[in-house]
Parts: sequence; C-alpha cells; structure tokens
Amino acid sequence: MTGRRRWSTEEILDTAAELLRTDDAESFSVRKLAAALGTDSSSLYRHFRNKTELLRAVADRILLATMDGYRPEGDWKQRVTALALRLREAFGEQLQLAAVWGRYGSGGTGSRLVMEELLQALRTSGLPDEEVPARYHCIVILLAALISSEAAIGTLTPKEYEQGMEQFRVAVLGADPERFPALAHFARDIRPLGTDRRAAFEEILAAHLAHIEAKIP
Repeated sequence: MTGRRRWSTEEILDTAAELLRTDDAESFSVRKLAAALGTDSSSLYRHFRNKTELLRAVADRILLATMDGYRPEGDWKQRVTALALRLREAFGEQLQLAAVWGRYGSGGTGSRLVMEELLQALRTSGLPDEEVPARYHCIVILLAALISSEAAIGTLTPKEYEQGMEQFRVAVLGADPERFPALAHFARDIRPLGTDRRAAFEEILAAHLAHIEAKIP
C-alpha cells in the first residue's frame, strides 16, 4: 500500500499562498489547506504549530521577494522610500497577504531583512541611536496601515466597488449644506478612498520622513 505523500514546507506555503489569492485570512483554515493538498491537518502541524504561524510564514515570503535583488541607493530617505514602494508593489500583487501582514506581521528571514535595511537607513540619517527604534516602529506601522488598507480596497468585487462609489456620491454630493457646510463646500473636490492611492502613499510617507528629518540634531 502506497504511503501518503509528505509535503515540503515550501510546497505547503505555495498552496497556502494560492488559496489566499481568492480567500481571506478569516475564512482560510488549516483544514482547507490540508484538503487542497490531499492530506490531513495533523500532517501540516508538523511544519507549523498553528494557523497564525502558517500565515506569518506565507507573508514572510512576500518580504523575501521584496528584498530579492534590492540594493540600497541614495540617502536615508531615498532608501526608506524605495523599500516602501517595493513593499507596496509586492503586496499589491498578493492583496490578501497584505491584510495578513498588517494583522499578523512576520518573524522570518524576510522580516529580518526589511528590519535590517530600515534600521541601517535610519542610522545613517544622523538620528541618535536611542531614537532609531522608536522612529523605525512608527515607519513600520505607517507602511503596514497604508499597504493593508489599500489592499482591502483592491479585494472588492466590481459590484462592491460600484456600490461603494454610489454611497460615496450620495454621502458627499448629497450632503445638506446647512448641517455639513464644509463638506458641501469641498464636495466636488473630495476624492474617494480608492483614487490616486500611490500619490497619497508617497505624500504621506514623504511627510513622515520630513518629520523625522526635522528631529535630527
């Protein structure tokens, strides 16, 4: 009798990433993954202790891909910006995993490579060493929030997106000017959340880095 196939860690992560292309982290389960592999859940727990550890490992592969071929260039702000845009692009191709990263984080080699580059860039900025960890923490929170929120919009179906746009138009253009005078005044110029996300991403990041630069002795 032929024994059940033993799946490698990389094969398990490949299949999990494929499932997460169409499934979110909430509905994803080790049981579903095991079914897709034609095995039982217990065999997967030899590789990962629980679902959260598995999701973190899948997200870490995105970070590894982000750092593949990366070479730091320019001053500290250019380095942070270049890395941030690489992260945004990488997770933009794996929208569900952006939400996973934003929620669960990662603790693998990819995560360490990203941390190392951000910390090295901040050390070259002129900040005192004792301030670098706090500034690093704020940057990571900012990036995770921006990337995961953008990915959440990207996972909407066309119907859901159009419904959201209609609600936006009603809420903004139909605002009562007596009750919402500022909203009515700027209504024609206010853009939906899904508009010009890259430009907003770059502007918010640049403003935060300028804030850090102003703190440098």
